[in-house]
Formats: sequence, structure tokens, C-alpha cells
Amino acid sequence: MDLDQITYKIIGASMKVHNTLGNGFQEVIYQRCIAIELGRLDIEFVREQDQTIFYEGIRVGTRRADFVVKNKVIIELKAVITLEDAHLAQAKNYLIAYNFDIGLLINFGSTSLQYKKVFNSIKNPVKKQN
Repeated sequence: MDLDQITYKIIGASMKVHNTLGNGFQEVIYQRCIAIELGRLDIEFVREQDQTIFYEGIRVGTRRADFVVKNKVIIELKAVITLEDAHLAQAKNYLIAYNFDIGLLINFGSTSLQYKKVFNSIKNPVKKQN
């Protein structure tokens, strides 16, 4: 399964959860539901996997993304009224820390499901046009 197929299935599972529960629950409820849906889709994942953060080669702490799917895609879930730049920055930082190409930032807190596909800016720099 390629990255587009994986992200498509994750978004579909997220839509199913949001359509079933709606908004208004805590993030952990949506995490548990996504875990159920990924399991039903037979998609390999790890929930809240620790990742060491380094600064100039020195270990400075750990972070954990909500999900690592097929050891290829990071999922960061939110349950807020609206996504903010800080949420997007967090998802992008996880991509860099985990050294992954792609991730999904998914928000269950709004009346309609919100999601953004995020890319690792270090591994995939935007090419400037001349």
C-alpha cells in the first residue's frame, strides 16, 4: 500500500468516526475510535510511540505522536473548535523528529471533520521557481 492509499484510508476512517460521534468529545475518545477503525481495516499502527528529540546531536527529550501508521505516516489528532498554526507546527515537527515524509493532522472538534496532509520540509523542500 502506497502513502496515498494509506492516507486515504485514514481519512475515510476518521470521517466514519466523526459521522458517528460528531464533535464535542475529548481527544482520547477519538484516539480510541481511530484505533478501532484502523484495526478493522487491518492497517498496522502504533499508538503514542515515543520518539527521542535531539538538539545538535544532544538528547533533549521525547515526544509522542498520536499514531504511527505502517511505520510511514504520522497522525496527530485534535479535538478543538478550529485548528491553529501551532497545531500545524506540531505535526510538522513530529515528521522531522520521526524522519517521516508525510503526516495527517486531523481535527474532530469542529462541526465538520478537518484534516490537513503535512509534509516533512527537510526531506521534501519546496523548490523555488525562477
